[in-house]
Amino acid sequence: MNYSAITFETRDRIAIITFNRPEVLNALNKTLIDDLWNAFDAVSGSEDIRVLILTGAGPKSFMAGADITELAKMGPLQAKALTERVHALFLKLEALPQPVIAAVNGFALGAGSEAALACDFIYASETAKFGMPEINLGLIPGYGGTQRLPRLIGKNLAKEMLFTGKMISAAEAEKMGFVNRVVAPDALMEEVMKTANIIADKGRVALRAAKQSVDGGANTDLRTGISIEISNFSMAIASPDAKEGTRAFLEKRKAVFKGGLKE
Repeated sequence: MNYSAITFETRDRIAIITFNRPEVLNALNKTLIDDLWNAFDAVSGSEDIRVLILTGAGPKSFMAGADITELAKMGPLQAKALTERVHALFLKLEALPQPVIAAVNGFALGAGSEAALACDFIYASETAKFGMPEINLGLIPGYGGTQRLPRLIGKNLAKEMLFTGKMISAAEAEKMGFVNRVVAPDALMEEVMKTANIIADKGRVALRAAKQSVDGGANTDLRTGISIEISNFSMAIASPDAKEGTRAFLEKRKAVFKGGLKE
C-alpha cells in the first residue's frame, strides 16, 4: 500500500511506522490519520510482525500535536467527528496484538504525547519534550490525554501538566514513570531495536496473552483481573510455543519459538 504521510518498513519480525511530515514537525492531520488507520490494520493482520515501533521523521519531532490549520476551521460537529476518529485510531493502536514501542525523538506534544501513551511503553531521546499544551489554545486534550495520562502517572501530576500546559523534559518524564528509558539521540533507535528484538524472540501467543492480561485487568477489580489472567494463561499453555519453551527448559537449551497457534 502507498502512504502519503508515513513510511512503513519491516526489519525481519519488527515493523517501523514513521510519521513523515517533518516540514510541520509531523503534526497529526487527516491524511496522517488515514495512513495510520490502514497501517495498523496491516500490522494487526500480519502473522509475521512480532513488534511495532512508532517514531517521527527528523530529529526535531515525534509528533508536535494536531495540525492547528485544520482545527482552527472546525465547528463543534466537525471537531466531534475528528476526535471520535482519532480516539478510534488510538484504541486500534492500543488493541494491536503485538507489543508497540514509542521511540520519541523530539517534541511529543498534545496528540504526540497522546499517541505515545497509546503505545505499550516509551523510549525517549535525551532531547525529547512531552506536554499537553492545549490549555494555551483555550482547549483541552481531545485524543485521550485526560484519560490515559492520569492512569499512567497519577491524577495530581497529570492535572499539573494539563492545567499549566508546560513541557517536561525526557528526564522529568522518566522520573514520573511516563517514559521507560532515556538515551542519547543517536542511540535511540539502536536501543529500541535491541529491546524489540528481545521481545520478537518470545512466543507470539505468550506476548499476546501478557498484553491482553495487563490491559484487560488494569482498569477493573483484582478478582476480575485474575480471571482474565487465568483465561489467558490457559490459552497460552495450550500453544506450541509453550510446549517448546517447557521442553527447551528441561533439555537445557534455548527455546526456538515459531509463533504458531496450533501444531
